[in-house]
Amino acid sequence: MSDIKAGFIGMGAMGVPMAGHLARAGLLAAVWNRTPAKAAAAAREHAVAAPATVADLARDCNVIALCVSADRDVLELAHAIATSAAAGSVVIDHSTVSSVTARAAHELLAARGIGFIDAPVSGGVEGARNGKLSVMAGGDAATLARVRPVLECYAAKLNHMGPVGAGQNTKAVNQVLVAGIAQAVCEGLALSEQLGLDPAVLLPTLGAGAAGNWFLDKRGASMLASQFGVGFKLALLHKDLGIVRELAVAAGTDRSVIEKSLADYAALMVQGHGDEDISALIRLKRRH
Repeated sequence: MSDIKAGFIGMGAMGVPMAGHLARAGLLAAVWNRTPAKAAAAAREHAVAAPATVADLARDCNVIALCVSADRDVLELAHAIATSAAAGSVVIDHSTVSSVTARAAHELLAARGIGFIDAPVSGGVEGARNGKLSVMAGGDAATLARVRPVLECYAAKLNHMGPVGAGQNTKAVNQVLVAGIAQAVCEGLALSEQLGLDPAVLLPTLGAGAAGNWFLDKRGASMLASQFGVGFKLALLHKDLGIVRELAVAAGTDRSVIEKSLADYAALMVQGHGDEDISALIRLKRRH
């Protein structure tokens, strides 16, 4: 797609830096957020428009990226975009929602000649800031090719996973792995505390061997210091795992990690920790 004018909807912890990469590439034309002050701040920073409504943004942009929290948000936005976006425009959804929602949004937009790519991401806030996200895309290959310049602004890896919904199904698998790794790392590091091991020596030692992983590398030191203000809010992982559970029930596969993590993160949310990073799971692993 030549002459891309991109709009970005959702100025959260991921959306703000992702929109920033588009701005630096000269592709960003407008931003919108449910809280107008957040959109206004991003618009000032990047010298772009902050339209009053989603419909206004959709009229002025030919590629519209979404990064919001809930399935109903995606469907509401798709409805609003469908009323105003020109035929031939493309919506890219970076939210984590169900593949059923992705297909519903696609059908709604397709009826107006608007393309749709479900493109959830992984890599955390750090990946968004550094432009090093893994993007798992579902949709028509030709449509994906048209918006590749947008996605490449913040993707270290961009893979076409299949038709619409395949991106969200890939993200569901991703979240099972994220939850399982968090369970293991938090349990292991809680044990390390009780054994009196020095984190400064322990963490690089573990990271250099078979136990090494992204979560240990990025969150090991902070969780041992009981610092949980960085990264991915555990309430959002809990929401994602609810979606994953439905898929696993339908597929008939084991749900041990999913159910354990849902229960643990629900307990942390009841304790008031829902806005903390998922590494706050170590709170439940420590000896009481």
